[in-house]
Amino acid sequence: MAAIAEISSLQEWEEEWKTLEEDTKKFKQTKFYEYQQKMDDFHSSQKSCVSAINQQRRKLRDFQASLQRVVKGTLTEEQKAHSHRLQRKILELEKQIKELEKSLPSQAGLFLKLCLGNINVSLYNSKLEYKNAYEQFKFKMTVISMVFTILNLYVFNYRISDALFHAMLLWYYSTLTLQEHILIANGSRIKGWWVAHHYVSIILSGLLLIWPDGRVYQIFRGQFFYFSLYLIFVQLLQFRYQSGVLYRLRALGISTKMDITLEGFQSWMWRGLGFIIPFLIFGYLFQLYNAYTLYRLYFHPECVEWQVLALSVVFFTLFAGNMTTILYVLRQKVAKTGIEIPQMPCN
Repeated sequence: MAAIAEISSLQEWEEEWKTLEEDTKKFKQTKFYEYQQKMDDFHSSQKSCVSAINQQRRKLRDFQASLQRVVKGTLTEEQKAHSHRLQRKILELEKQIKELEKSLPSQAGLFLKLCLGNINVSLYNSKLEYKNAYEQFKFKMTVISMVFTILNLYVFNYRISDALFHAMLLWYYSTLTLQEHILIANGSRIKGWWVAHHYVSIILSGLLLIWPDGRVYQIFRGQFFYFSLYLIFVQLLQFRYQSGVLYRLRALGISTKMDITLEGFQSWMWRGLGFIIPFLIFGYLFQLYNAYTLYRLYFHPECVEWQVLALSVVFFTLFAGNMTTILYVLRQKVAKTGIEIPQMPCN
């Protein structure tokens, strides 16, 4: 580029241009052609592997059904033991096939099909890079949300600035949901309530965005932003805590590389300090308090917006889902370890 920048005559410029055209033509006929050939071979081999895997799956189902027919009726103890060994072999082979499938094209689920169409969402060798980018995206957006919340709470008091914050949350949760479904298609173990959690959060952000300004909105505004600030604090705490736990689990070979941090508590988090649980429970109770406040505001003399009752239902749904999930995980852990948890007094 330096030589081209120093060109001083038209003849010299044309000579350099001719060289560039020849280099481009040569590149197209050699390296780029070789690249296209390898890509064609790659896709052909990929289709062949997918077809073979599907065939193996069909055979595995046939063997499963056949074994169930064979073992029907009265069997001796030796035959029962042998049938159990055969069943374990089927499960082991099924596990091997699932591992092989992780390196093959992943079909988009219903949500991704609705948003992106029926496309191949496999990340191949860039899975870890994508997962790390996802984690960094969550962390950066959490910091941005914290700054935005503090400004709205202590500096600005305009509906337009609130609307920008709610619009940002709507975009954030929508983007996060898309990224999570791509991660799921590539082997990330995001299950149960945590898949539905962001759908509910999208609805919540949308309702807050379209809630018109008024007396009732202003009454709830301060409470919501204090709730947002606490939620951001917990998310930052979780990000630091869960990242450390996941790092240790991967080092021990217990967790997969595609496991991610979540906005809640799961069983693998026991591999470390459980101090995060009280913070989470307080946040869930804050959601219940928001639902109660909005329900009371629905009967306010100046309340004419339907969004108030709708938001009350959504906040209660978040509370119920979060609290049920964490209690289920706690009960599951106690059942596995036999730990006795003392009864907490009810206020």
